[in-house]
Amino acid sequence: MISSDISNTETVRNVFIIDDKGIIRLILIYPMNVGRCIPEILRALTALQVADSNKASTPANWVPCEPVILTSPQTFAELEARSREVEKNKNGMSWYLSFKQPKDCKVMENRESKQLKEGEEKSDIT
Repeated sequence: MISSDISNTETVRNVFIIDDKGIIRLILIYPMNVGRCIPEILRALTALQVADSNKASTPANWVPCEPVILTSPQTFAELEARSREVEKNKNGMSWYLSFKQPKDCKVMENRESKQLKEGEEKSDIT
């Protein structure tokens, strides 16, 4: 979508997630007339952390504690092992698209439940 009315004076809302090495991992840009979606920002942050800690990727519309996508095998032996695992566990379509449960799911789940609860308490006060 391209706007014909471009302003050089109005601000836009930007969200940057920068990791501990100073690398920008995510940029979200919101126009002035659209509010930011804090739950989506938190979900994206969690997805980055889960993907990094599990050496995996998160699929589209990923929700915390749902399976993550395994990285591609690097050798033929790993490919064969992955194919056998997928056939046995039915955890994917093939060696190139297979899933696993992320580790530390309960820790993330508890953190998010706590954040939601704190948010509800704050909204009750205001």
